[in-house]
Amino acid sequence: MSSIAKYSNIKEELPKLPEVLLNTIQSDVLEIKSVDKTCEKYLETCSNTPGFKDVYYVVYSKYIGKDNHKYEKFIFLGKEGEELFDVSGTEMELYGLLSCTALNYTQEYEASMLKR
Repeated sequence: MSSIAKYSNIKEELPKLPEVLLNTIQSDVLEIKSVDKTCEKYLETCSNTPGFKDVYYVVYSKYIGKDNHKYEKFIFLGKEGEELFDVSGTEMELYGLLSCTALNYTQEYEASMLKR
């Protein structure tokens, strides 16, 4: 777990993000990505899961490989970071559903990535 904060603007962009998620994302334990609302997978999921239209972000572990996704929980968030629901990896795959976020890395995090 890193002591360097990962994102500089996460609190401004996602003011309703629960503290435990904020801390695990900032310490680079969990990853956050935006949901691509234009992709076919998103549109198909919306037709099968009505509440999915309110999803803007997903939180997941970047350390769990594709072969083990069935053991993972994906946490879906609303526009301001509010937790909407979670889905088991056995119920859904994230591949083809994610895009970049509007979150900016801190200078310290970027510098630490260059050292790796």
